[in-house]
Amino acid sequence: MNLSELQNGQEGVIVKVKGHGAFRMRLMEMGFVRGKFVKAIKNAPLRDPIEYQILDYNISLRRSEAKYIEIITKEEASKLDMDNYHGVITNDILKLSANKKRKTINVAFVGNPNCGKTSIFNWATGSFEHVGNYSGVTVDVKKGTFEQNGYTFNIYDLPGTYSLSAYSPEELYVREHIFNETPDIVLNVIDASNLERNLFLTTQLIDMDIKVVAALNMFDDLKRHGDYIDYDQLGTMLGIPFVPTVGSKGHGIKRLFDTIIEVYEDKNPKLRHIHINYGEEIERSIDSIEESLKGLNDLGIKMSPRYIAIKALEKDKKLLSTLESKEIYKDLLSKIRKEIERIESKCNEKSEVLIADAKYGFIAGAVKETFKESPKNRRRKTEMVDTIITHRLFGIPIFLFFMWIMFQATFSLGSYPMNWIESGVQLLGNALNSAMPDGMLKDLFIDGIIGGVGGVIVFLPNILILFFFISFMEDTGYMARAAFIMDKLMHKIGLHGKSFIPLIMGFGCNVPAIMATRTIEDRNNRILTILINPFMSCSARLPVYILIIGAFFPEHAGTVLFSMYAGGILVAIISSRLFKKYLFKGKDTPFVMELPTYRIPTMRSTLRHMWHKGEQYLKKMGGIIMIASIIIWFLGYFPRETDNAEKYEQKIVQISQHYDQLMKNASGNEKAELQKKKEEQLSSIVVKKEKERQQNSYIGRIGRWIEPALRPLGFDWKMGVSLLSGIAAKEIVVSTISVLYQANDSGNNKAQLIENMRNDTYADGTKVFTPLVALGFLVFTLIYFPCVAVIAAIKNETGSWKWALFTVVYTTSLAWFLALLIHQIGKLFI
Repeated sequence: MNLSELQNGQEGVIVKVKGHGAFRMRLMEMGFVRGKFVKAIKNAPLRDPIEYQILDYNISLRRSEAKYIEIITKEEASKLDMDNYHGVITNDILKLSANKKRKTINVAFVGNPNCGKTSIFNWATGSFEHVGNYSGVTVDVKKGTFEQNGYTFNIYDLPGTYSLSAYSPEELYVREHIFNETPDIVLNVIDASNLERNLFLTTQLIDMDIKVVAALNMFDDLKRHGDYIDYDQLGTMLGIPFVPTVGSKGHGIKRLFDTIIEVYEDKNPKLRHIHINYGEEIERSIDSIEESLKGLNDLGIKMSPRYIAIKALEKDKKLLSTLESKEIYKDLLSKIRKEIERIESKCNEKSEVLIADAKYGFIAGAVKETFKESPKNRRRKTEMVDTIITHRLFGIPIFLFFMWIMFQATFSLGSYPMNWIESGVQLLGNALNSAMPDGMLKDLFIDGIIGGVGGVIVFLPNILILFFFISFMEDTGYMARAAFIMDKLMHKIGLHGKSFIPLIMGFGCNVPAIMATRTIEDRNNRILTILINPFMSCSARLPVYILIIGAFFPEHAGTVLFSMYAGGILVAIISSRLFKKYLFKGKDTPFVMELPTYRIPTMRSTLRHMWHKGEQYLKKMGGIIMIASIIIWFLGYFPRETDNAEKYEQKIVQISQHYDQLMKNASGNEKAELQKKKEEQLSSIVVKKEKERQQNSYIGRIGRWIEPALRPLGFDWKMGVSLLSGIAAKEIVVSTISVLYQANDSGNNKAQLIENMRNDTYADGTKVFTPLVALGFLVFTLIYFPCVAVIAAIKNETGSWKWALFTVVYTTSLAWFLALLIHQIGKLFI
């Protein structure tokens, strides 16, 4: 708990003192040192300030100051596992409890996009967070915990950001996290191969006057290029310890967290607070504004006054807005404006530009003293590759070729392991069919669970291959090039290159892709990107594509699969143009995106990411898809009897008796022929009986109720029910089809399912599924209602149900209209 929560007469032991350096030092000088006993004496009449007793004397603190002192009381200590101690909590035991609690260190990871924060996070915590060689992968804080040398680390992977201004959501998010959560240590992860650019963020952390440790990540790249950096000397100059790391391979991670412990315990010799010199005129204005900040009280406690003064001179609107409620706001604002006018008139330059120039001057000086670049051009290979990859004529064809290769491999390479899994599912179905007695339970296991879940799990290899390619392109840096290549096209549809990354991520899953739009500064562009993202074919749609394409377009499988993804992109482009023209009018936002050097990703990181997605898919199998399969099976299984059931039974008896009578007087060959005819007629009757039973089942009634709306598209009630079930998750479309088409098939294999779909007919004998109907079904699946999770993500990211409901209506309407066009126009030619 915090000291401000201590009740009158209650006692505790100080665990740690938080806040910026000068404030923390002032509290410690007053006696508020960790391990010391403190007692709340009384509150002032208005509950502020509070009088405390510490080191045999009384002292008062404002509540806003006391909340930065973490303590532990006897009540809290009794809840800790102190070697199963159950006696009276003595002062010695309380101190031991405080020491144990003090050994929990909160660390915030801060760094530029693409600096490798998440790689270090994954190695330290054993997590499986996505690592990508492009900006904007981390769009929210991720928390992990691990232990080292008796200390527990709570680490927070914050969004990548180039600075701590308030120009973008991620910049503001990181800054607010540091000020509101007051981490014990900020770990500044730096790309060692891009020192000058990365150190700009470091200078802002120095201004904050907080405890910082720097990780010189990707240090192997720096050495490979023949560069040299004296990181010990750099750390001494900046007052921050630097530790070389290779996050992708785990090198230097232990040493890094050992250094964090040293800094936390104030035992690192390099740790000191320095002031970056901004030049005589700016320093004079900083001092003047700092003097006026003395009346700010709580804000001056939360942030270093020097930092507030610097941000004020940078015209930081967000920070200035936090001052509006203060009594001194008008006088302070007047003072800030006067100082800005004085600086700009004297230096003939914007104040924020002068501060940025001073920072880069400071960085250049530090780098010149400590860094030696290899005489060879370190980006030569990257530039050589980029002359081809990002060529204005060849760039887009190469990108499309890569996409085609990915989808072709997804279908062709995935067919081998898919057949193995399919055989395993079939063996399991056959084993249960032989082992279990006939009845409802057997039907549930074979037709419901194995038929439904098994019908979807066979597509796991295809999902893994797709994610392997996407992960590889992200990790190498090619995905950032794809955004660069597509920037001009993005502008033509009213977006910019930054929108391309969330759209490509949508091929994996639309939910994190929609969350990734947080990196887009302009709100209109952000919402527009969210609205067209569901048209990107997520991996959940892939099983539907593979099933239908394998059944009706096997000779052109890879091309048709590629066409589905390309079709989604085309629909997104057209929709974006219309939305931009009528819903989101405005100017385009300038596009700036880093093109990182190409890197060969470790197979470990690529496979780890691929398997993480596969693991999520498997969890879906045992969760929502299994439940949905059981529900669908139940709705299709009951009621068991129909009005014409007796008529069918009588027909079966009549046919059996008729052929049995004929076979009595027949020869051997004639008997075989008669037996064959008997089986064919009986099979035909059984199929008709089962079709009628299905149509009168609960799910058949639901399907027939929505069938009139789908008949113009060429869809029957089974397709309608499948699409309806896909609202929960698109994979359930396949499990529903599997359950409906394999109700009487014990094999439960994909080949039999495809055969049943191809042979399904209406009462007049016409085929239910034709290539034309199959194409319309694919397009409908591509475009209609995204899953419930996507709708929830749209609501959360836009802050309104308006856009979520709009997405439901316009995607489903568009899907119906396009499927109608395909079927009605297609019938004219086919």
